[in-house]
Amino acid sequence: MTPFPPIDAPDSDAAEAALARQLTLTKPAGALGRLEDLSVWVASCQGACPPTQFDRPRVVVFAGDHGVTAAGVSAFPSEVTAQMVANFAAGGAAINVLAGLAGATVRVVDIAVDCDAPLSPEVGAHKVRRGSGNIAVADALSPEETVAAVEAGRCIADQEVDSGADLLIAGDMGIGNTTAATTLIAVLTDSEPVAIVGRGTGVDDGGWARKTAAIRDAMYRARGMSADPLGLLRVCGGADLAAVAGFLAQAAVRRTPVLLDGVVVTAAALVAERMAPGAQRWWRAGHRSTEPAHSLALQRLQLEPIVDLGMRLGEGTGAVVALSVVRAAVATLAEMATFGEASVNDGGAGP
Repeated sequence: MTPFPPIDAPDSDAAEAALARQLTLTKPAGALGRLEDLSVWVASCQGACPPTQFDRPRVVVFAGDHGVTAAGVSAFPSEVTAQMVANFAAGGAAINVLAGLAGATVRVVDIAVDCDAPLSPEVGAHKVRRGSGNIAVADALSPEETVAAVEAGRCIADQEVDSGADLLIAGDMGIGNTTAATTLIAVLTDSEPVAIVGRGTGVDDGGWARKTAAIRDAMYRARGMSADPLGLLRVCGGADLAAVAGFLAQAAVRRTPVLLDGVVVTAAALVAERMAPGAQRWWRAGHRSTEPAHSLALQRLQLEPIVDLGMRLGEGTGAVVALSVVRAAVATLAEMATFGEASVNDGGAGP
C-alpha cells in the first residue's frame, strides 16, 4: 500500500482570525459556548474567516458483514445487512431522513456484504469480498484484501471531494460490526473486554457474554499488533472498517473536515490516526454512542462529542444530527453583526 503523505494541520491563521472575530460579535465573549470552538475549527479547515456555510456535506455508509455473527454476538441475522443496503438506496432509513434535514446527501457502498451480487454496479463498485472472516477463530481478511479495502476508502474519499463535498461523514452498516470495532478499540487502548463491551443491536445477557468471549479470543489472536494498523485490520477488523479508516485518513489528506459517528467509525478513526498521524485534527466527534468502547476511543483521540442523545444506531445518524449544530456555529460566526456594525457598546471587551 502507498503510505499516506504527511498530514497538514488546519490553517492556524484562519483560526486566530476566527477567535478574534468572535470577540467582536454582539454577545459576551464565550457566550455561545462550544459553537464558538466549532466555528473556529471550521474556519481553520476552510482556511478562511469568516467560514462559508457547507454547500455539499456528504454521508457515505460503508456496509459489510462479519463472520463473527456465527458466534451469536448480535440480536439480528446477517441477512439484515443486505436488506438495509437496499433501504438506504431507496431513501427509507434513519440516515436518509436525518441527512435530509441537515442538508446532506447519502451514498451507500457495499464493501463486504454477504451476498452474491451487489445491489447495483455503483453500490458494489468497491466490493472487496463477501463478508469478513470470523475474528474469534480466523483472520478477518487476507493481506491483499486489507490493502484493497483501505485503498477503496481512499478512492471513495477522493471521489467525494473531487465531486465537491466540503464535509464528510462516514456511516456504517453491518451485523456484527460492533464486535470487530470493540476488539480494535480494546487492543489499541489495552482495555479489558468485560469493561467496554456494549449491547450492540440489543443483545441479551447471553449474547453479551458470547460477544465478550469472541472479543477476548480475537484480542488474543491480535496480541502484540497495536503498532501495526494494517495487521490489526487484517486480523481483527474487517473490510468495512478498513475502508472507513482509509476514507478518514484520505479526507485529512484532502483537507476536508469530517464528523465522526459512533463506535464503529471511531474505532476505524483510531486505526486511521496510526496510518496517517495528525489526521484527527480534521475530525470532530458528532456524538457519543451508548457503547462503552466509544467513550474510551473518543478519550484516546481527545475528541469531545458535540451531542449526547443516547443514540446507538450507527449509519452516520449521530454525526448528521451534530451537523446541524456545526451549521449553527458557522452561521453565527459568519452572519452575526459586530459591536461596531450594530452600534452596540462592547463594554470594553472588544480587541
